[in-house]
Amino acid sequence: MENDKAGDARNVLLVVAALITAVTFQVGVNPPGGVWQDNGNGYTAGRAIYATHKGPFYVFLISNTLALSSSIFIIVLLTHRFPFHFGVMIATLSMIVTYGSAVFAVTPNESVKFRYILFTAALPYVLRFFYQMCRKYKHCVLRLRSCQNPCSGCA
Repeated sequence: MENDKAGDARNVLLVVAALITAVTFQVGVNPPGGVWQDNGNGYTAGRAIYATHKGPFYVFLISNTLALSSSIFIIVLLTHRFPFHFGVMIATLSMIVTYGSAVFAVTPNESVKFRYILFTAALPYVLRFFYQMCRKYKHCVLRLRSCQNPCSGCA
């Protein structure tokens, strides 16, 4: 019975993560306010209109990228032992690359420092990596702390 509940929870999380992924991807590809249709008045066709408000646009872009990256990360974690996991990995990687290229295409270069966007996209993966390393080497740290004289060979 508990196995069914765990499977149901996984399915619900997959649906929610997929919805968040779809929404954040769509909003990143088609930014709020649309894009400029013509060149003129200092604007370039195809660039996000919302980018003229640098502060709010930057907050939007960082938040949206973090939501997309986190939801994709959840999908990857929840499908880890599924039969088509490699296919899911290829699809999610392609989605991230497509999102990144679309964001770079509609964002004026002067409005956002792209290294912050890349860091934000990598943040869930980096945090998970450090969490795994801490769990893996926790016993080594505890053992070193309990050793009174590290030179005596107890380490």
